[in-house]
Amino acid sequence: MAHTAMSGNGTTAGDDPLQTAVWRLRSRACWADAAALLQPRTADAALQRAALLVERCLYTEQGWEEAEDALRTAEALAHTDDERGAAACERGYLAYAATLLGVRDRADEARAALGRTAALIPPGAAGRALLDFRRGLVAQNLAQAPQAARAAFRRAHAGATAHGDLLLLSFTWRHLAGLALREGELAEARHGFAESLRIREELGYLVGTAPALASLADAEAEPEASRLREEARRLFQLLGGVPTWLARQLAPPAAGAATA
Repeated sequence: MAHTAMSGNGTTAGDDPLQTAVWRLRSRACWADAAALLQPRTADAALQRAALLVERCLYTEQGWEEAEDALRTAEALAHTDDERGAAACERGYLAYAATLLGVRDRADEARAALGRTAALIPPGAAGRALLDFRRGLVAQNLAQAPQAARAAFRRAHAGATAHGDLLLLSFTWRHLAGLALREGELAEARHGFAESLRIREELGYLVGTAPALASLADAEAEPEASRLREEARRLFQLLGGVPTWLARQLAPPAAGAATA
């Protein structure tokens, strides 16, 4: 399964100590601690806080009510089109996560919220790349439409490149590689997965490194595949079993089970 999370805030904002602290906590799966550093008095702070708590839902399958409360605050404080669009994008992402993880079917809400985002954030704007990426996720995982997903991921990849959003690039590389793997394009898949892993390691995005290692393992031959999965397993355990959905992918084969 292809799961991901993105708040769209990148790594840090210059040398801002607050943003550096938020990033370090977020990258180590401490979303609640990161959110606690942000006082939702402005639209920007409320949006960032909501994004962190939405991301936590997708990685831990917990905290749904807190994320909803944070989103309502962000929506209330949003006044410009950019702010309203960003809030709608997070609303759509939370609905997507709830649907994907089987909490409740909110697929229609996800599509409607992302549609509102598209009406508020013009093509070429910084937030548009994240919107395109999330529309790709909906197409891939809810609509089972890989061609539409690929087109959306490519738009997101181009936008992330244009705006220098390295973290988002790590996600677009990974998802485009996943589609290539499904079509048997191993060289393309390996390249994309390796780029995603490289970026995440360089950024110190620890919570996203185990999924990147596991994805690259799926495109590699033995013994490299087993080495990568074992590295992913160690990091997954170090972070307390987060992201939760990775446990199934990293489960060792049962004793005596046939392996290909």
